[in-house]
Amino acid sequence: MGRTQRLLTLMDALRRHRRPVTAASLAEELHVSVRTIYRDVQSLIGLGAPIDGEAGLGYLLRGGFFLPPLMFDEDELEALVLGAQLVGRQGDKALAASAANALAKIAAAAPKDLRDTIATVGLWAVPSFEPLDLPVLKPLREAIRKEHKVAISYGDEKGTETQRTIWPIALAFYEGKQTVAAWCELRLGFRHFRTDRIKSLEPKAERYPKRRATLVNEWRAAQRTPGQA
Repeated sequence: MGRTQRLLTLMDALRRHRRPVTAASLAEELHVSVRTIYRDVQSLIGLGAPIDGEAGLGYLLRGGFFLPPLMFDEDELEALVLGAQLVGRQGDKALAASAANALAKIAAAAPKDLRDTIATVGLWAVPSFEPLDLPVLKPLREAIRKEHKVAISYGDEKGTETQRTIWPIALAFYEGKQTVAAWCELRLGFRHFRTDRIKSLEPKAERYPKRRATLVNEWRAAQRTPGQA
C-alpha cells in the first residue's frame, strides 16, 4: 500500500471511531507498525486534519472535518450500491428515495463521473417478500432522531388494541416486517412493537426524559435479563 492510500485509509479508520483510539489499535486494524501510525498521524496533522491526542493516550478526529471528494475503490462502490438497494427493499419509500439521492450525490461529487459505473454494478438485492408501505415508518424514524415520544394504538397477535405512549429508540428492519424497540409507559419497561400492528400513530412534541444513547444501553442490559411479555 502506497503512502497516500495509507493516509486515506488511516483517515477512514479515525472517522469510524467516536472515542479516542490508541495507535496500537489502529496499527492492528491497518496491519502496519505502531511507529508508522505515529508518523502518519503527524503527517495528517501537518496537512490540516484536526486530530486530538498524542502517543500513548489515543487519537480522535474532531467532527466537521471535510476532505475533497475522493475516488471509491471497486469494493466500496459495490457496498454503497448494494446497501442502497437493500434500503429500497424495506418498504419505507422516503428512506428509499433518500438512498437513491445519496448515491446520485456520491456520483456527482467524485472526481470521475460514477453514474455509469453505479448503473452497471453487477450486484442485485432481490427481495424474498413484498414490502409493505407503512405510513408509520417515517414518523417513527423522525421520533427516534429527535428523541420524542409518540402515542400509538397497538394491536397484539390476538387483535386486542391498547393505547400506549412509547419512547422509540431503534427501528430494526427484517425481511417482511420492521420492529421498533421502545420504552413503554403503559408497561413501564422496554417492549418491541411490530410496525404492521401499529394502527395509528401520533407524534408528540415532548422529548423523553433520557438521552437515546442512555436508553439504548439500558435496553441492551434488559435483553440479558428475563422480562415480561
